[in-house]
Amino acid sequence: MEIKEKIPLAEYTSWMIGGEADFFCLPESIDDVKEGILWANQNQQPVTFFGGGTNVLVSDKGIRGLVICLRRFSGIESKEENGNLQVTALAGTAKSELLKMFLKAKLAPALFLAGLPGDVGGGVVMNAGVAESFVPREFFEIVDWVEVLRYQDDKFTTARLNKSQIVWEYRHSHGWQPGVIVRVGMSWPLIQDHTVLDQVRSANKLRLSKQPLDMPSCGSVFRNPAGGKAAQLIDSCGLKGFRIGDAEVSLKHANFIVNRGAAKAMDVWAVIEHVQKTVKKYSAVELQTEVVRLGEW
Repeated sequence: MEIKEKIPLAEYTSWMIGGEADFFCLPESIDDVKEGILWANQNQQPVTFFGGGTNVLVSDKGIRGLVICLRRFSGIESKEENGNLQVTALAGTAKSELLKMFLKAKLAPALFLAGLPGDVGGGVVMNAGVAESFVPREFFEIVDWVEVLRYQDDKFTTARLNKSQIVWEYRHSHGWQPGVIVRVGMSWPLIQDHTVLDQVRSANKLRLSKQPLDMPSCGSVFRNPAGGKAAQLIDSCGLKGFRIGDAEVSLKHANFIVNRGAAKAMDVWAVIEHVQKTVKKYSAVELQTEVVRLGEW
């Protein structure tokens, strides 16, 4: 596996923003992931794992050390067993590949997966989900187990954690750390819904009309506060169209910050802070971001 130097990270993020990684690799197998970790350890470099890039904001100054990008760490298998469709996927597998599996089987998870960008590992880390009242609507509902690779005291170990061993929260999971998620097992009862394809098409059409899916963004920026909607709070403060540089609160959906072409990470973060400050001033609600900042800030 090739370890590259000074690789721009913008193309690996959905925001199309970010500086350079000092070192960078694209593993395609668990052995490749181990190779990257060993290289970083031998060269005394910190490691940053990078998934689908859909909920991260990479600093304009870049990321020090080795970035292990899991974009090519992909593979998915399925089988029917005990009345369930059982799916096993490597962490870097795109959620769109998972969607295809459930859609082909005409199963309910296809509907919520159609609204989720990024990869399977990120789906577990963030307990990714949708605002609609679908069943299922969050990742934990389809997960059976998670396989975690750990490196400690100069040796690798792999732990398989059952769903019940992980603490699942709104847009977050913990209890599987330390380590990196490498494989996920998922399942759903084989109860076909012959309308699911039409439902997915309708949901995608609705999202396209309401969300700026034609522009670089990270999806929803802020978590919905208890009993409310972040987008409605932001819109009520007249913040649609608020812009710093090329980072703008979307005119189509107030919980999206879009890159109009040449936005910098600092522009996006300045917009985020302005939105938080304004919403708190007028509604007393402290909006929490779903965005993970990476690199030097």
